[in-house]
Order: sequence, then C-alpha cells, then structure tokens
Amino acid sequence: MKIRFGYVSHALSLWDCSPAKTLTFTRWKTLSEIERKEKLLEVTSLNLRNTLRMLHYNIAHDIVLYRLSSSIVPLATHPEVKWDFRSYFKKELKEIGDLVKKHQLRVSLHPNQFTLFTSDKEHITTNAVADMVYHYDLLEGMGLANLANINIHVGGAYGNKKTAIERFHENIKQLPPHIKERMTLENDDKTYTTDETLAVCKKENIPLVFDYHHHMANNSGSELILLLEEVFSTWSHFNFIPKVHLSSPKNEKEYRSHSDFVDLEFIKPFLDATKEIGMDYDIMIEAKKKDQALLKLVEDISKIRGVKRLSGATIEY
Repeated sequence: MKIRFGYVSHALSLWDCSPAKTLTFTRWKTLSEIERKEKLLEVTSLNLRNTLRMLHYNIAHDIVLYRLSSSIVPLATHPEVKWDFRSYFKKELKEIGDLVKKHQLRVSLHPNQFTLFTSDKEHITTNAVADMVYHYDLLEGMGLANLANINIHVGGAYGNKKTAIERFHENIKQLPPHIKERMTLENDDKTYTTDETLAVCKKENIPLVFDYHHHMANNSGSELILLLEEVFSTWSHFNFIPKVHLSSPKNEKEYRSHSDFVDLEFIKPFLDATKEIGMDYDIMIEAKKKDQALLKLVEDISKIRGVKRLSGATIEY
C-alpha cells in the first residue's frame, strides 16, 4: 500500500515565503483609486511568486501533495472590491499550473469555515457560492480546474442537525454543477461526525476527505475499518485516489487544537486500519509545523519494521 504525504499552504523551511500576504478592506478603503490597484497587484504578485517557490521546494523534496492557499488573491470576493485577477496574472497562473501538471502534483484548496451551505440566511449561502466560484476560478486560471478539489465542511447545526442537513441539500443546488463536481466534504471535530458527513456525501455523490483527528474528537463509535471502507468508496467516481487529513492533539486539555508535529502513536491505529483495507491513498498533514512536520512523520513511520520509504514524502506501508 502506497501513501503519499503533503502539507498545507506554507513551507516553513523557506524564508519569507507566505502565499497569503494580505490587504484588508479597511486598508484598501484608505487608498486612492490608483493605489488600490497597485496594492492589489503587488500583494497578489508576491503570493503567486511564493506559491511558485514552494512548488519548486516540493518538487525538490518529492512532495507531490500540496494545498494551495485560499488567500492568494486578496479581497477577491469582497462585494465592493471584486476584481479580474485572472486577466492581470494570466501568465503567472499558467506557469503554476504548467509546473503542477509537468510534475504530476496533486493540489487542492480549502475555503474557510464561513463557506457553508447549512444556513437559513440567504446571504450566507450567496457568499458561500461566491467563495466557491472564486476558488474554482483560481484553479481554472491555472488550468487545473479538473485536476484538483475544493474541500469544505458541511457547516453548522443551528440547534437542529436534521433541518440543517436538509438545508444543505437544498442550498447546494445553487452551486454551479461544474464546481460541485470538484467539491469534497470533510468530517469535523464538533458538529458533523464522519457517519453524518458520509450520509451527505453519498446522497450528493461527493467524495469525503476523512480527518482522523476530527474523527477522534467527534467519534460516532463506528468500527474504523468499516467506516474507512465506506469513506474510500466515495472516491470511486473521482479522478484521484482517496485523501485524508492527519494531525494530532496539542494536549488533552486542548484536544481539538493541532500540535506542532504529528504523534505517530496517535495515528498508528489509523495507519494499521488502512493497511487492512490495502488501498493506496494520500495524506495531508495539518500540523502547525507544516512541511517540517511532514518530513519528520515520514521519517518516523519509515523506522517501523516492514515500512519502505520510496521517496522524500512517499512510503510503502
């Protein structure tokens, strides 16, 4: 069974390489018309350049899995700012996409927790659609719209999970079908368990990105192997193998918070369960130390008897 590892957004091993440098709306309002445009172009250009730097870093370390930052383009969805970033950065976006395709990297995006489809407030659903459209446009500008996924959570319960899930199924109809086709859902650590998220995924034919840390914090009690078999089956129609998220608790008191690195003892039951299933899959590391946590975990796992390290970030378990 082959497992590939990736990390989220920012390679900490590289100096000053954030792909999420910001321009707030408050700051934008204080600028003149010319300054606004210049600042938007300046920050976006820097974020794209840093994204490219990290992709080269990943290639050098055989890291084929990477989550792009959702904040590459500042104020992209703000109703008073919305701007045509794709026209200004056509060349840079294509360069990133070409590099991803050349080295067969797997990239994804993860909108923030406010992008949800369970609310009874129309403007929240409207904003969620707009945010998903932005993420799709970013991928499309890179030429990667059909080669990546956009991952979100089911959303809030608002005091009644059954009604909220019914709203999800109704509100998701507002999302353009071609964008929904690139969408995945993730179980969360407080509200929707893996079983509940799985039911939504099956009904909507959406792949489920399994988060083991969230599952342990919000466990429905289902047998892990049987649950994972169902989770992995949701990917059968997608053009990628299943992907999961791994992290470990900061401590017992702050169980839901991510630690700097990934505790092998914590995730070992998950790894062993997937070994029984025997299907290749990818792991996105969500630890605070990002790429450093990834490389340390791969090294730790590689010391287990019988495990073979195939490259910088790929093992045979």
